[in-house]
Amino acid sequence: MTAAPTTTAPDKEPNEEPDGGPDGGPDGGPDGGPDQGAGGGTGRGPGEAGDSGRSGEPDTDRNDGTGTAIDTGTDTPDDGPDDGPDGRRHKSPAAPEPEPYQDPFDHDTLPTPPGATATLLRSLLAPLRARVAVTTVLLLLQQAAVQAGPLLVAYAIDRAVPAFRRDDHGPLIAVGAAYLVCSAASGALQYAFIIASARVNQDVLLDLRGRIFRHAQALSIDFHERYTSGRLISRSTTDVESLRELLSEGLQELVTVILSFVYISAMLLWLDPGLGAVAVASFVPLYLLIRRYQRRAGRIFAVRSTTIAAVIVKFAETMNGIRPVRAFRREAANEAEFKVLNTRHERTNGDALLEMAQYVVGSRLVANTAVAGIVLWGAHRVASGSLALGVLAAAVLYLRRLYDPIDRLGMFLNSYQSAAASLEKIAGLLAQTPSVPEPSVPRQLPALASEHPGREVVFDGVRFAYRTGGEVLPSFSLTLPAGQTVAVVGSTGAGKSTLAKLLARFYDPSDGRVLLDGVDLRELPVPELRRGVVMVTQEAFLFSGTVAENIAIGRPEASREEIEQAAKAIGAHDFISALPDGYDTDVRKRGGRISAGQRQLVAFARALLADPAVLILDEATSSLDIPGERAVQRAMSTVLRGRTAVVIAHRLSTVAIADRVLVMEHGRIVEDGTPDELVAGTGRFADLHRAWRDSLV
Repeated sequence: MTAAPTTTAPDKEPNEEPDGGPDGGPDGGPDGGPDQGAGGGTGRGPGEAGDSGRSGEPDTDRNDGTGTAIDTGTDTPDDGPDDGPDGRRHKSPAAPEPEPYQDPFDHDTLPTPPGATATLLRSLLAPLRARVAVTTVLLLLQQAAVQAGPLLVAYAIDRAVPAFRRDDHGPLIAVGAAYLVCSAASGALQYAFIIASARVNQDVLLDLRGRIFRHAQALSIDFHERYTSGRLISRSTTDVESLRELLSEGLQELVTVILSFVYISAMLLWLDPGLGAVAVASFVPLYLLIRRYQRRAGRIFAVRSTTIAAVIVKFAETMNGIRPVRAFRREAANEAEFKVLNTRHERTNGDALLEMAQYVVGSRLVANTAVAGIVLWGAHRVASGSLALGVLAAAVLYLRRLYDPIDRLGMFLNSYQSAAASLEKIAGLLAQTPSVPEPSVPRQLPALASEHPGREVVFDGVRFAYRTGGEVLPSFSLTLPAGQTVAVVGSTGAGKSTLAKLLARFYDPSDGRVLLDGVDLRELPVPELRRGVVMVTQEAFLFSGTVAENIAIGRPEASREEIEQAAKAIGAHDFISALPDGYDTDVRKRGGRISAGQRQLVAFARALLADPAVLILDEATSSLDIPGERAVQRAMSTVLRGRTAVVIAHRLSTVAIADRVLVMEHGRIVEDGTPDELVAGTGRFADLHRAWRDSLV
């Protein structure tokens, strides 16, 4: 273990998560001050001094190895009053207060590159271009069949009826047959359009949900620590549902309105330019109403997408933590908090409905006024003989068909604004990139040097800090020989779990490298890395399914015999066989059907089946009772044999299986040695061991 420079961590950011960092401790890094105490992260003991502060900064204080700060005589700028030109002392203006850091994750506003929403929509529709074209042609033909009706009515009034009076029945029969054919064609084309568009819509939604799920799994651990699972659920359910409503209902309405406007405007201008010009001019106030609704509703639906996500987050959080909720009588407080979020969502929905009502009333007023004016003017022209009655009848029918979809256009705008806000949220999620990316030029691990599976681990000048600046691990170097079991102990927040997560590459170091048999973890493809490094956490998470399926997660291609052999080696076979259906017993949600100790044994069987070179045990026995701990410790001795292992331990009884012990404080390794050497010494581990031994008496 090489000496590490003594560094001072910046203060924790105001909006940082309460767990303080990846290791789950209460403080995110070293305490403030120019030095963190003796040792400076040397990994030897409290008697060795650390290096000076960060490079490029004035070295005002050094540590003499005893924890005492020594003035080096370096001058520092005077922050007091300055001498003015008149020789008087003037107060320096106070520096402006820095604005508190605002994490966009706290407000459900993920940073999204410009044009991400349009890019996402194009990528969803690109594979379906041919089918979208066919669907569009079907709708065009269907609208042509529908819009032929009023033209046939005009022909019947002006031509067929007079011919019928002359005993010429042919024109009227032809009009009736044509109308029947157009109606049948319209129905058939509408049916074909609905089927084709439904398939396109479902394929788009299937693709989008799959993308959200795959991308959420691919994003790094630090993303999931900041972006709650409830928001992810909202993105893949509520927001996708908003898009479904737009695709299945809204787009048809929009295309229908646009085609109706084009067809009918052309027909009216052809039948009578004056009537057509008035009808087209009446769309100016309608367009202004639509623009106003879009602007106002867009803001409302963006807020609504966030408020429903907050409701889902609160619901999911409460149900996942139902045991402490009941234990600490949080029902009333949770209900009050949920009521506030639910009321906020209800008010946002009310605002959206109010905007919709204003648009519908305004559009109907404009439409009815325009129809009334055109009818009166047309009737006057019919009476004067300048307009045929059939043309006026066709114009009125066309106008009703033109204005009737206006209400449906409002429904489309409602769906569109909701879907646009949801699609923007989804695009923001899909635009996030993993902070632990796949290597551009992947490498493979070298062949094992011996028959044992263990590999050498090297932390080479590694430093880790938050993205917002809070340092957790000052720069250090450490070598773990192949096959060595290393226990890491220390108080909560000392950086133990952060060390383990860097080795598992849940995070990448801010500086330096983590090497596995000389290969940087950043150069290993994820499948290769996960085969080489496996982590067993404090809470052995089991998925819904059978015991055998949960063990097989370690190696999905394993046979049933190999699964049972792994369970026998761990000592889990007896309790599994005693379950109602043995290895085929469904453990239910989170493994709730079996005890914590049994879940941990299943997790160890899973790890043994995976056969990793490096195994990380993150406080694997801290939540167990004494019999359960002993059973797990026996399993640990089997799993760790011949492997390189890092054991994060709160209970010192776990340390007994280790070849080497690292003691961490404030992100630094302050002691490094065998358990016997450290117990015989006078350092921190000896004090911890003595206190633990006294507690057993």
